[in-house]
Amino acid sequence: MRRFFIDAPLSEQMTITHADARHMVSVLRLAAGTAVWLSGQDGKSGRAEIVTASPERVELKLLEIVEDITEPPVDVWLVQGLAKGEKMDFIIQKAVELGVRGIIPVATEHIVVRYDIAKQAEKKVRWQRIAREAAKQCGRNAIPEVCPITDLTKVLDDEEFAKAVKIMLYEGKAPLGIKEVLAGSGGKQTYLLFIGPEGGFSSAEVALCRQHDVSIATMGPRVMRTETAALAALTAVMYECGDLGG
Repeated sequence: MRRFFIDAPLSEQMTITHADARHMVSVLRLAAGTAVWLSGQDGKSGRAEIVTASPERVELKLLEIVEDITEPPVDVWLVQGLAKGEKMDFIIQKAVELGVRGIIPVATEHIVVRYDIAKQAEKKVRWQRIAREAAKQCGRNAIPEVCPITDLTKVLDDEEFAKAVKIMLYEGKAPLGIKEVLAGSGGKQTYLLFIGPEGGFSSAEVALCRQHDVSIATMGPRVMRTETAALAALTAVMYECGDLGG
């Protein structure tokens, strides 16, 4: 059964318009009488039936609310140094599949790509669309947030993450492995994973993170590409603290 998101809580009568409606009718060929799976802005999911369908507007009626627990029990935010080309697209897509709560793109000292204000806004729209499509594809009932491009200082000073477990994955010398850091995290609810761009984090950025009580950790003796490190670290957190592996 196909899954779709609506930008409102589930209700007895619902409407899908614009690109999603066109996709449902013109691409998927869904018609009146077809049952679909809907996830609402309130985090609830249920079965609904298409009442009328056109490329501009799809009307649906709710059949039942169904318990659909697809979100992990911990909130993991990926603080990702901007990567070039399609690497960011790939990281966002796969991070959503693994259960990330949100992605925070950061402009660090050693990034290869730099965007002006207009391009940053364009990229955010694109990345959020990728997150939405990935959430639909893998059956999540919430769409992870892709934040605007920011810098490390703003993330570290954000009060929302004051009580989070913060882990920087560093290819240089680190006192602990990620497994040891997670073992000592005490079952916290929120995690921030800091992943550097292709050029890695600078020594000044590592020092800044240490000043903000970020644990500097290694992923092992091999140097990983940024996209590999991001997904390997996220997998490790989800396995130790989330819902991978039962």
